[in-house]
Amino acid sequence: MKLVCEGINLSDAVLKVVKACAGKTTVPVMECIKLSAKNDSLTLTATDGEISIQKKIKAEIYEEGDICVPGRYFADFIKKLEGVQITLSVEERRMELTYADSQTYMQVLPADDFPRVDTDINENCIVLSTEELKKLINSTSFCCATDDSRPILKGCQMIVEGDKIFMTALDGFRLATAQGKVISSTAENLEIICPARTLNEIEKMLPSGEGETELKVQHGLILICVEDTVLTSRLYTGDFIKKDNIIPKSFNTVVKVDRESLKASIERAAILVRNDKNSLIIFDITSDRIEITSNSEIGNVLEPVKAQSEGKDLKIAMNSKFIIEAINALSEENIVLSFNNNVQPFICQNEGDKDSLYLILPVRTSNIA
Repeated sequence: MKLVCEGINLSDAVLKVVKACAGKTTVPVMECIKLSAKNDSLTLTATDGEISIQKKIKAEIYEEGDICVPGRYFADFIKKLEGVQITLSVEERRMELTYADSQTYMQVLPADDFPRVDTDINENCIVLSTEELKKLINSTSFCCATDDSRPILKGCQMIVEGDKIFMTALDGFRLATAQGKVISSTAENLEIICPARTLNEIEKMLPSGEGETELKVQHGLILICVEDTVLTSRLYTGDFIKKDNIIPKSFNTVVKVDRESLKASIERAAILVRNDKNSLIIFDITSDRIEITSNSEIGNVLEPVKAQSEGKDLKIAMNSKFIIEAINALSEENIVLSFNNNVQPFICQNEGDKDSLYLILPVRTSNIA
């Protein structure tokens, strides 16, 4: 294999695909990026068995071929060569990189053992506006579980029904759900569970501004193509928790409050308890205010926030991180918090737009009488 390409193009491609390289593994080729030189382009591919990323760039190909380079070393090295033209040539198990007046040699592996990446996925096709897809991902994926005790909760449930799409994520302590509109879909009803990691990589790939994005689903795989970058990922299988069985239908206490004022007070209260396991803060809700308190060995905070409350007065404890992340995901000036008691889950929503909802499980504590 022999080719010439611009360092800036190669660096951009390598930094995109290296995210899919496996970490420490007993199979060295899984830590590699596969380079495929053919016709007038160089294709870079990486996979860890769950997610695969492929990127194509223009190159002058003098000798076609395929080879695998150590992914993270190659990425770190090429990142330092963005301003020069690079010549890559391979003989047996050694690659020579020539740039400016310098030369570097790197050991490589044959491409024969690199896993096959399936990009022939087109059975079900869903088209959304790019901004809608970004909004759905940002509104839900942060609530996915991060541990392996219940693997299915590391993904977001995506349901397409007619011209609507619903995304739901939960980790056992909180839940996020959001809905949006589908421009078109070849499947009237579709349900998949997509890994949060995949969704976050998709969000990074999506361009800013107006436009449409196509998601393709087939045989437990999802594919998205943005310009010359193709991402494929395995989907999780199993039964996802039904959100309708978790979200309360009625409430005893409903509070309307200014979003920014509430957020600022919670963030200040959270500072003194950030090293505690639950980052515990307490809301004391009365008819015209929410009194926010936090206590730790460092000190204590007591801040009142003006609010309009209907129903019973309530004192409830919660994880400050969970409530801050829910508030950050909301967008309107006023938000609504709805409660039943100090042990049942409560919800946060925008005052007007109800397309997204956040449910949080309170923390049981002896600090509440």
